[in-house]
Amino acid sequence: MRKLKSTRIASIDILRGLVMVLMALDHVRDYFHINAFTGNYPENMESTTLILFFTRFITHFCAPVFVFLAGTSAFLYGQKKPKGALSKFLITRGLWLILIEIFVNNFLWWFDVTYGFTNLQVIWAIGLSMIILGLVIYLPKRVILILGLLIVFGHNLLDTITFEGKSFGEIIWYILHQLHYMELWDGIFVSFSYPVLPWFGIMLLGYCFGELYKHDFDAYSRKKWLFGMGVGSIVLFFILRGVNIYGDLNPWEFQSTQAKTIISFFNATKYPPSLAYILMTLGPSFLFLRGIESIKNWFSEFLIVFGRVPFFYYIIHILVIHGFALLGLLITGKDWKLMILDNETMSSGALQGYGYPLWLVYLIWVGIVLFLYPICNKYMIYKLNNKGKWWLSYL
Repeated sequence: MRKLKSTRIASIDILRGLVMVLMALDHVRDYFHINAFTGNYPENMESTTLILFFTRFITHFCAPVFVFLAGTSAFLYGQKKPKGALSKFLITRGLWLILIEIFVNNFLWWFDVTYGFTNLQVIWAIGLSMIILGLVIYLPKRVILILGLLIVFGHNLLDTITFEGKSFGEIIWYILHQLHYMELWDGIFVSFSYPVLPWFGIMLLGYCFGELYKHDFDAYSRKKWLFGMGVGSIVLFFILRGVNIYGDLNPWEFQSTQAKTIISFFNATKYPPSLAYILMTLGPSFLFLRGIESIKNWFSEFLIVFGRVPFFYYIIHILVIHGFALLGLLITGKDWKLMILDNETMSSGALQGYGYPLWLVYLIWVGIVLFLYPICNKYMIYKLNNKGKWWLSYL
């Protein structure tokens, strides 16, 4: 691999790269697994298995780590910029991400030129959180930390507040804290899949987390903090799930089999991310950061490529996965139009029986990641060789 000088922190890029690769597995499963469009979900107790749930579970780390490290990257970027410049960058990039989510990412997911369905997902949540962070950074760091902790540990107190209407206030609530699917007007639907309040809390904590990676912060002390935060988060997750009273919208229950009881226990709520979900995913990530800090090998170099171009990777991986799914339909003689996922297709049951066994999903995932690697590597090299181009910081 070509060696290029970079001031970026390798361990953070390795973790980010790992979750980006895992994210592709979840999205490959969405498009290729048998009946993934018609009810064969990993959380469906009627049809799931341990291996299917595990396939979904390992990808749960993606969004929290992605959002958390977006906050960390904002902090580290701000070390070289005055507050005003950082605030402007966060607000403008946030607006840019929201536009990309609505007009580009939604098209890549559905190939629906009518834009009959808009799914506000993680890029939307990051964009809106960045805009708010751009205003919050003027507060003292201690206040930002306390605010982040209050949101992450306290937002589940709001779980019982739900609405079903279309008033301005209700829509604001869907944006903040309630997963909701609704028809905005005739034939135009929107899903508030990533209510932003808990994700903003995660980003605030990620921003404060950047303190551990300042140039003058002792590496030994950083590893102690990472160990304590990692172990503490995991232990607290098991305590909360064991008590089964607070920390998740849906308490776990004993099931008909031991395997399904395990699934129920670890099936923490993602939409919006519960306290249990956040602890379950960020805790091991802190331990991974501690362990990877001094490791350098071919695999870490492989992951760094994806970790240094996360937004670019995110956009093109959806296009590639959706495109290959369409190609799969053509090769097998099926109607390629089934991969234009408008409301009519999704509700008609036309995709019943479409898809492939899980082992083949894993093979397709590996193939797509390897396909994307040289593309991302070329773009990473281009970014490193063109640091003076301001617009690259938005991509």
